[in-house]
Amino acid sequence: MTENAVEIRNLVRTFRDGAVTALDGVSFDVPKGQVFGLLGPNGSGKTTIVRILSTILAPTGGSATVAGFDVVKNPDAVRRSIGLAGQYATVDQNLTGFENIYMIGRLNHLPKDVVRQRANELLAQFNLSDAGNRNVKTYSGGMRRRLDLAAALVAHPPILFLDEPTTGLDPQSRQDLWFAIESLVESGVTVLLTTQYLEEADRLAKQLVVLDKGKIIAEGTAAQLKAQLGTTVLSLTFQNLADADSALSLVRDLSDKPLNHDGTVVELTVNSGPATAAEALRRIDASGVTLAGLALREPSLDDVFLNLTGHKAEDAPAAEPVAKGRKAKR
Repeated sequence: MTENAVEIRNLVRTFRDGAVTALDGVSFDVPKGQVFGLLGPNGSGKTTIVRILSTILAPTGGSATVAGFDVVKNPDAVRRSIGLAGQYATVDQNLTGFENIYMIGRLNHLPKDVVRQRANELLAQFNLSDAGNRNVKTYSGGMRRRLDLAAALVAHPPILFLDEPTTGLDPQSRQDLWFAIESLVESGVTVLLTTQYLEEADRLAKQLVVLDKGKIIAEGTAAQLKAQLGTTVLSLTFQNLADADSALSLVRDLSDKPLNHDGTVVELTVNSGPATAAEALRRIDASGVTLAGLALREPSLDDVFLNLTGHKAEDAPAAEPVAKGRKAKR
């Protein structure tokens, strides 16, 4: 009996008769009972993987199993084993919260009395009991997303696919959803999470795969990925864009890692933070450029992505084709 909830081997997916490659030989395992993160920008292949694993798309090459079932040979068994919540809540805004969950339960062929009990349990679990008899059109974005997650769990799936579940949410709603996901994992659910939010991956995922342009460019724990980069990020803030531009030539050789220049902020990843900061200050002071602020911090996953790809996650082009027609099945 495999200890993995998901196994992917050399997965390939092309579109437009092979003209576009969304996945190019991706392989990884998702252990049972944890959050596994797929991290990458738009167009990296994250959503294509979720669509293949949930049987919405067929792979062009390679293989994938979910709960031990091949996604091509046993799609019905795969769908019975999973819950799916996408980037946008798919609940019916003209129904109440209770009615949405009840409808999904009946579509999963659960008995009426079981669905009623399950709907009430899930509304309570996601702090929606007081709003359960209200039309969803009156819900906030965070409430709709929690309801969508609840609906995905109505049939007690052991594996849950969350495709960028906190996209567009305010910070508090995002925190609420993170707490809900952590509670699910504590109860034994396996979660495959795709995200562009580096903080989210750092907070939730025990293991990470970093994707860029359809290929895995790094994998491991967040701590392991950060350890590959360096010990310290030196952040220099200048009063204006001209000063920041002038400082680039002054400090560029202080690190062998890609330099991050964002407006008036220049950041370098280094192994000796205090010594490098002192040298940077000496050079900047001698040049007459005005420094507005200096900070030393630990590397983030954003720094890791910049080092691996040469660009920040949000800078990557959105090249991943959008699937048309068929909708995800719960």
